[in-house]
Amino acid sequence: MNIDILDEINKKGFVDEKIDPTLDLFAEIEKLKKEKNAIILAHYYQEPDIQDIADYIGDSLGLSQEAAKTDAEVIVFAGVHFMAETAKILSPNKTVLLPDVKAGCSLADSCPPHLFKKFKEKYPDHLVITYVNCTAELKAMSDIVCTSTNAVQIVESLPKDQKIIFGPDRNLGAWVAKKTGRDLVLWNGACMVHEIFSKEKITKLKERHPNAKFIAHPECEEVVLKMADYIGSTTGLLKYTINNSATEFIVATESGIIHQMEKANPTKTFIPAPPNNSCACNDCPYMKRNTLEKLYLCLKNGLPKVTVPADIITLARKPIQRMLDISATLGL
Repeated sequence: MNIDILDEINKKGFVDEKIDPTLDLFAEIEKLKKEKNAIILAHYYQEPDIQDIADYIGDSLGLSQEAAKTDAEVIVFAGVHFMAETAKILSPNKTVLLPDVKAGCSLADSCPPHLFKKFKEKYPDHLVITYVNCTAELKAMSDIVCTSTNAVQIVESLPKDQKIIFGPDRNLGAWVAKKTGRDLVLWNGACMVHEIFSKEKITKLKERHPNAKFIAHPECEEVVLKMADYIGSTTGLLKYTINNSATEFIVATESGIIHQMEKANPTKTFIPAPPNNSCACNDCPYMKRNTLEKLYLCLKNGLPKVTVPADIITLARKPIQRMLDISATLGL
């Protein structure tokens, strides 16, 4: 293994090689996929070029399901680090690559495992449900993992007298508690992308577009969710825009999903909900660390690889598998 490349990855997070500007990256990536028996899984929040080259595009639940069932020897995960970790946990014998290993997650960072361990110890009779947007170590401390697609159904599948800790996202947890009528003990974490939507700017936007439907991800703060015509996971939001007769939608989640909304609804208009800063839309800086160039170099070099310790894989696989089993039973 080239020591210089490994050193560079440690510093920058990705393989940094010069690429011939005349190279057709789409064609080269397709060729490498066949050579290496590789599959590209991409989250809806990736840049459009990556979404267009991916073999599967989806939200956390769909990506987990694909990672668990793929026959490919190599999984290139165009997403963030916790997603690639989940793929490695579900397919420990496969090679899992991440174009940029510094593609982290503010929500995962908001729940350090050593602090969550102490928090969990305060509630020994509580079952622990963790949102998939967390580290492998946190999953290993959990009883069930969930996504925004299935969180409500997973909580409702448990006995009503079952005490529950829900982490790490307090906004998703509060929404689930409201939907289910359950009293959840919430960890105080949040996603920086969904926390900074501006109620004032959205109100003005709704005034300018009175016929637009306002749709929001449940990671948004309650003050934003109260304004929404529909609340759902990224897949749920996409399906809503397809099935609803409205021709305009204001979208309160990471703006990458709009690419798929526009492809599915070419005659409809999609307006990203504005954050409380000078930007017109809300991008996740971690998701956008991945680029088509980094993905090509990642596949070409077989680096950076995502690894998870064997003991963590053993512990973390159980709550993820429990989520997949419950979701399959419920037809999700």
